[in-house]
Amino acid sequence: MSVLEIKNLHVNVETDQGTREILRGVDLVINEGEIHAVMGPNGSGKSTLAYTIAGHPKYQVVQGEILLDGENVLEMSVDARARAGLFLAMQYPVEIPGVTVTNFLRTAKTAIDGEAPPIRGWVKDVRESMSNLKMDSAFAERNVNEGFSGGEKKRNEILQLELLKPRFAVLDETDSGLDVDALKIVSEGVNRAAENTGLGILLITHYTRILRYIKPDFVHVFVAGRIAEQGGPELADRLEDEGYDRYLEPVAK
Repeated sequence: MSVLEIKNLHVNVETDQGTREILRGVDLVINEGEIHAVMGPNGSGKSTLAYTIAGHPKYQVVQGEILLDGENVLEMSVDARARAGLFLAMQYPVEIPGVTVTNFLRTAKTAIDGEAPPIRGWVKDVRESMSNLKMDSAFAERNVNEGFSGGEKKRNEILQLELLKPRFAVLDETDSGLDVDALKIVSEGVNRAAENTGLGILLITHYTRILRYIKPDFVHVFVAGRIAEQGGPELADRLEDEGYDRYLEPVAK
């Protein structure tokens, strides 16, 4: 069974005011097939955790480890992490002018698998996934995210998730900017990917609404760069009722 382990992770970032410590000792273990929801207020370090796992050069790991089946992820390049089975769905997906969705997906799949997918089966899979996500087939020939609405960009992220079949997916506020219908469609895509591949999921969110569709096995409260509390799905319900004040007050003193 695959496992993603984060051990005593400390991460700094350079700002105009100097070096700032964002993550202050994060410990987290995600097993294959598990869904972990990370919830917390703005500025708590949730996105920093996501981008550190993916290998964004802005974030400097000063202490700790990230291990994928015992291998040190921190020693891998960004593309090596993708080939090893890590996937990041970004909060703000970027536009890639001049690269069509079709070319992007096939190039990414070839790079990850080490060989190009058989064209007939690949085209069928792409069409089926786009249909499930209620994406017009014309999007396949459009440039990646160029002119896409917020909801269309998020569906395109989940299209990648379904087709690239990673072992672990980090979903960074995939629910942000989605209306009710789009939220349901995107959530169904995540659930399909989980059911079909058994991947582990780290789901970062502010709100519990996405957890009505994607049921977490574990919920972690993230405050001031560390996990303040963890539990089962019932913890998300409590956060919905009480908010984060009980965690923020001790930090302010």
